Amino acid sequence: GVEVGPQPQGVARADVLDKMRKIVKHGLDFVQLFNEGKEFPPCTIEVFKIMEKVDYPRNKNGEIIAIIHPKLQDQDWQPLKNGDPLFLTLDGEVIPYQGNCTVYPTFINEAAYYEKKQAFVKTEKIKLTANHLRLPVS
Repeated sequence: GVEVGPQPQGVARADVLDKMRKIVKHGLDFVQLFNEGKEFPPCTIEVFKIMEKVDYPRNKNGEIIAIIHPKLQDQDWQPLKNGDPLFLTLDGEVIPYQGNCTVYPTFINEAAYYEKKQAFVKTEKIKLTANHLRLPVS
């Protein structure tokens, strides 16, 4: 599957559709080249690995008591360091990120995840290495 975004629910965006078409085309091009016997050299790529889902701060009744801080809003995939603003309470108090490493939040304040009790997802940046790839000779 291919998921390309972000985009609001129920909205069809031409730019996002174009990106999805390009990704699918590259995938099909790869399959064709692989099937033709092309050898792909070893490579390394940076990816974001999900660490955990983070909920909004809630009171004892389970009600949300803080919102995403304005400095975090729309900052998907950007580094979040210890002490950076994370949430803003309805009383105006800043709740900072408290962590021992830099993380990269994504799906920040997505409407579709409110019911799942998810304010954002913490990810870490890691490198993956692939060996060379070639169709085995029959």
